[in-house]
Amino acid sequence: MILYPAIDIAGGKAVRLVQGDFDAQTVYGDDPLDAARTWVEAGARFLHVVDLDGARSGTPQNLHQLKRIAGELGVPVQYGGGLRSPQAVADALRAGARRVLLGTAAINDMAFLDEVVAAHGEHVVVSIDTRGGFVSTAGWTETSEAPAEQVIERLQERGVETFVCTDVDRDGMLEGPDLEGVRRLATVVRGRLLCSGGIATREDLVALAALRQANLAGVIVGKALYERRFTVAEGQAALDD
Repeated sequence: MILYPAIDIAGGKAVRLVQGDFDAQTVYGDDPLDAARTWVEAGARFLHVVDLDGARSGTPQNLHQLKRIAGELGVPVQYGGGLRSPQAVADALRAGARRVLLGTAAINDMAFLDEVVAAHGEHVVVSIDTRGGFVSTAGWTETSEAPAEQVIERLQERGVETFVCTDVDRDGMLEGPDLEGVRRLATVVRGRLLCSGGIATREDLVALAALRQANLAGVIVGKALYERRFTVAEGQAALDD
């Protein structure tokens, strides 16, 4: 299982939001590359980069930042935010992303999803955001009546192999992950599951590892790392143990 330090980019800076709220934003660095370098030097094996400007506008706004991070640091990067067209997906991969993260567009537009999966296969990851077990869309502002498990099953039938599942209610709150919720989703995913939301302590990572779900392949951590609740090396060691 891999620890993925999260780098959210807004206005050219590395920031973190609370429950996806752009008005609840904390700036942690003036240069996303510096933030990324900090995590890589601390032992990060993979980076999770989100273009918040792109998520708001509908088209990628920070491909130049992706190119800097992927080009200079030598670790793989998964990148999302505003990837709502085949061209945007191709541009992100060309800029250096190892994987591209698709959100609401992948859930609502099957023709788009089919096209990018056919073109890019295992490099395509779908991000499923949930509230109370139901899928949240439109930048976490709307919650559907579709259970996350049902949506995952539908997407797997169309060839999606990797999912990022974020518990919106816990994101940025440092209250610990929903272990039972993670276990429930892991029983549905046939490929690779990365979980996100609520990680606060090294013990949270130990608890996730203790679920012993073979397809739980990674944990995305943001605020806890920025606030030095534990180091990248300590977090990765917890997952390895």
